[in-house]
Amino acid sequence: MSDQQAAPRFDRRASAAYDRRARRMLGGLYRRVTSEVTAAASVGATVLDIGTGPGELLNRLAARRPDLALTGLDLSPEMLAIARRSAASPSIGFEVADVAALPRPDDSADVIVSTLSAHEWPQPERAAAELARVLRPGGRLLIYDFRFVRLGPLTDALAQRFAGVRRDALHPLSLVMRLSAP
Repeated sequence: MSDQQAAPRFDRRASAAYDRRARRMLGGLYRRVTSEVTAAASVGATVLDIGTGPGELLNRLAARRPDLALTGLDLSPEMLAIARRSAASPSIGFEVADVAALPRPDDSADVIVSTLSAHEWPQPERAAAELARVLRPGGRLLIYDFRFVRLGPLTDALAQRFAGVRRDALHPLSLVMRLSAP
C-alpha cells in the first residue's frame, strides 16, 4: 500500500479526534520539538514539517520564530483542513504531499522535521531518498517517533544518505526517540 492509499483510511478514522487528543496529550513533546527546531534553524530558514497533521508544531514554531518559512506536508486533506483553520499565521503553508515524492526542489529545506508519523511511512527507502534530496547541504533532519515501533529500515536508509545519523531517547523514560542527521 502506498502512502497515498493509506491517507483516506486515516482520514475516515481520525482527523478531528487526533487533533483534540494531540493538543491535550502531546504538549510536552511539542514543546521539546519546538525548542530543538528553533535551535537548529538559522534566521529565515525554510522548515518542512512532514506529516504535520493538525499543524500544532507549526503554530508553536510560528509563535516563537516568525522569521521562519514554515510549510506543513501531509497526506490527509482533512488534517490539512484542520491545520489551515487553526493556523497561527497566514504565512504558514500547507500541502497534500507524500514523503516518498516530496513536491520540493532539490536542496530547498534548511530543516526537515517529522513528529510521530515516520512509523506510517510504508516506503522508508524512498522517504529517505526524498528527504536527502530536499534537505540542503548542512541542513538538519529531526524525526521523532515512538521508541517501540520498528524504524530499522528507515534508520538504515537514512544512514546510507546522511553522515552521522543518530538514534536516541529524549530521556531515559521517554516513549519517544529521535532520529537526527547533522
